[in-house]
Amino acid sequence: MPFLHGLLLSIGLILPLGAQNVFIFSQGALQPKFRTALPAVIAAAVCDTLLILLAILGVSVLIISVPVLKTILIIAGVLFLAYIGWVTWRSGGGVPSSSEASQYSPRKQVMLAVSVSLLNPHAIMDTIGVIGTSSLHYSGLSKGMFALACIFVSWLWFFSLATAGRLLGRLDSGGLMRAMNKISALLIWASAIMMLASNAGDIR
Repeated sequence: MPFLHGLLLSIGLILPLGAQNVFIFSQGALQPKFRTALPAVIAAAVCDTLLILLAILGVSVLIISVPVLKTILIIAGVLFLAYIGWVTWRSGGGVPSSSEASQYSPRKQVMLAVSVSLLNPHAIMDTIGVIGTSSLHYSGLSKGMFALACIFVSWLWFFSLATAGRLLGRLDSGGLMRAMNKISALLIWASAIMMLASNAGDIR
């Protein structure tokens, strides 16, 4: 029962289209080989695993409750999302050029994946409010099974997203990917604006 609960809960949380999902999908489509998109996939999955564990252990509640840390998190998150949107907007479709490939080096992939995963107060609050609160119903082995299910869904989802992006990238001649990049950039910028607007009172 705890494992099934964790599965269903995590699927519901991870499905909505957000900056993190958009970035992982676009890397799967943009990179010339699936393995070259793995830095972004693994970094996002590791960050989600960290957030899940912190939420279940209750540590993240302390972090988000400190006003200075929350303000820094919000400002950094908005800046990183604005930058990711700019890079996504400028990227082309189809087979990536050498300049596009250099924009998404393994180090850059990891940095951007970490930013869209950890520098997002909304994602952290969702993790705390839903996964953290739900885990209070369990203890011992049951809590471990609940955490394992949440982590399993996260890793499976990011690998599936990158695979789907890879398949679309191979089938598309370039036009559809260019359009998706523009839409993705707009969604990422919208996320940044919404984050800034909803947290304006915390950074005054």
